[in-house]
Amino acid sequence: MAVIAIKEEASPELERAARRIHWVSLGELSHTIELLHQEGVKQAVMAGQVKHNKIFSSIRPDWKLAKLLMSLSRKNTDSLIGAVARVLEDEGIHLVDSTAFLRPLLPEKGVLTRRAPNSDEAADIAYGREVAHRLAEIDLGQTVVISDCACVAVEAMEGTDETIERAARLTNGKRLAVVKVSKPSQDMRFDVPVVGLKTIEVMQRSHATALAIDAGRTLLLDREKLIGAANEAGIAIEAFPADAEKITESASEKGKAGVSEKSVLGKG
Repeated sequence: MAVIAIKEEASPELERAARRIHWVSLGELSHTIELLHQEGVKQAVMAGQVKHNKIFSSIRPDWKLAKLLMSLSRKNTDSLIGAVARVLEDEGIHLVDSTAFLRPLLPEKGVLTRRAPNSDEAADIAYGREVAHRLAEIDLGQTVVISDCACVAVEAMEGTDETIERAARLTNGKRLAVVKVSKPSQDMRFDVPVVGLKTIEVMQRSHATALAIDAGRTLLLDREKLIGAANEAGIAIEAFPADAEKITESASEKGKAGVSEKSVLGKG
C-alpha cells in the first residue's frame, strides 16, 4: 500500500502505519501524480480532510493545480475536489468510494445513543434538517446549529466544531441541537460527512444536547468511543434516512470495482 500524505494536514503517525509513504505539500498536484505513477497506482482512495479555507492560505499551487483553479468558475468543495478527481481519472488513476474500508463506521437509521432526542430537540432537528438540506444543495456547508427552532449558526469553510463554538458564543448557554447532512447527490469518493470524538467534546462544552446525522452517509470515527462519550455527556444522537436522490455513480457503481493493494491516496 502506498500513501501520499499532505504535510500541512496529515498526522506524522502515518509513518508507523504505512509501508511506503510520500510527503507532499498542499498544492503539489503534479508531484503527487508523478508519485502515484511511480508507485503503479491505478486505484486510489481519498482519506481525511483538507480544509476548504486553505485556498486562502499562503500555500502556492504548482502549475497543474494553478491551471485547474483558474479553469473553475466556482471554488466550492465539489468543484475543487471534483476537478482534482477528473485530473486523476485523466491520468489513469481511478478514485473509488472513500468509505470502501469503513463500512462499520457508517451508522444505520435510528437512535444510536441510550436516549433519543426529546420533543424540544426533535423539533429543532426537524427544522435543522430542512435548513441543512438547503445548505447542502448549494454545496456551502454540511452543518447547522439550532436553538428553539431558530438557526443560530451555518457552516461555511470553518468546519463543524468551529460552527458549534460560534453558536455557543451567540446563545450564551442556551441548549443547542447540531444537524449534519450529506449533499443531495453525495459523491462518496470525497467530502463524506465525518463526526469524531472532538465534536462530541465541543458539543458538551457548548451545551449542544442532540446531534442528527444522515444514516449510511456519515462516518463516525472511533464509533464505539464516540457513542460512549455521547452517552456519558447525555447527548442524543439519531441517524436519519438521507435524501431520496441517488448517490452518484462514482459511489454506487464505481466503488464496487474494489480497491487493489497499491491504491491508497492518504490526505490526512
